Amino acid sequence: MAGRAVLVTPLSGPLARFGSSGATALGLWAKRCGVGLEVIDAHPSAASAISDAEASRPDVVFGPYGSGPAVAAAAAGTMPLWNHGGATNRLTRPRYPHVVNVPSAAYSYFDAVLETVVAEGLRAGSRVALLHADTGFGREVAAGAAPAARRLGLLLQSTTFRPGGVADVLGQVPAADVLLSAGSFDDDIAVARWSTERRWRAVGLVAAGVDELRVVLGERVDGCYGPCQWLADGPDAPADGPGDEWFVRCYRDASGTHPPYPAAAAFAAGVIWQRCVQDAGTVEPVPVLAASRRLDTTTLFGRFRVDPLTGAQTGHRIRVVQWRGGQRVPVDHRRHRG
Repeated sequence: MAGRAVLVTPLSGPLARFGSSGATALGLWAKRCGVGLEVIDAHPSAASAISDAEASRPDVVFGPYGSGPAVAAAAAGTMPLWNHGGATNRLTRPRYPHVVNVPSAAYSYFDAVLETVVAEGLRAGSRVALLHADTGFGREVAAGAAPAARRLGLLLQSTTFRPGGVADVLGQVPAADVLLSAGSFDDDIAVARWSTERRWRAVGLVAAGVDELRVVLGERVDGCYGPCQWLADGPDAPADGPGDEWFVRCYRDASGTHPPYPAAAAFAAGVIWQRCVQDAGTVEPVPVLAASRRLDTTTLFGRFRVDPLTGAQTGHRIRVVQWRGGQRVPVDHRRHRG
């Protein structure tokens, strides 16, 4: 299959670590299927980068890592945008009819964590203290936690903090059975360190879903729960594309490190686009976009299926991990492959 692809993602700035991992993974996909790939830095302006990307009229544009950059790119662009790095439910119709969403939205992050701790014995009536940054991402995670807590019979109290200012509000956090935190990576680190000063039935951090937390916290990471978009423990024969074993091996050969979830999501976006091209019989963006709305398949990233009305990702499921002995251990109590 031939074609021209552009990836717009942060290669510098605070999100460069995960943006670069997505670029490495999508490069593996492009090489495997014979697509030419250009990568453009989305920092400091994803909107400007999208304009540059679309000017060359590629067959497909893959969007950036990070919810904020992904929304900015979708707002500025006119071509279909294949979103693998913006875990947000803001990129839906009717406002963004040209976006194909691959990851689960952050709205479901603490829904999954609370379901898990309840399945492990947390009783109805237990108190949950939620810390969240006053950002689009933080508000979205908090918005999903509230109905989940009500459904499970838990009493939730939220504390909002300005980005980077979680230390200013730690003294206001009420006594509770469960502590949840949704901020930047550095915010979650501060909360994790502070959480050892109190006794909690469970501590859930968005950052606990990625391996990088262990590097910073060491032993302190043990016991923490985290939502996770992907773990390399699925069946090795998805309906489309290679399985986890092939991907992990090739990514390690290319980068010297284990692939984080943004890498798997980026690779899966390429695989899904490739399948939609096959179904549409063309690389023309509009028919391929239409094919994505009908598709129900699995890749190494899990299930892909979007809501036909909103375009929200409904097939993929959030995993839950708990850190034990320095390792992320899957503890979710529901099937993750759809």
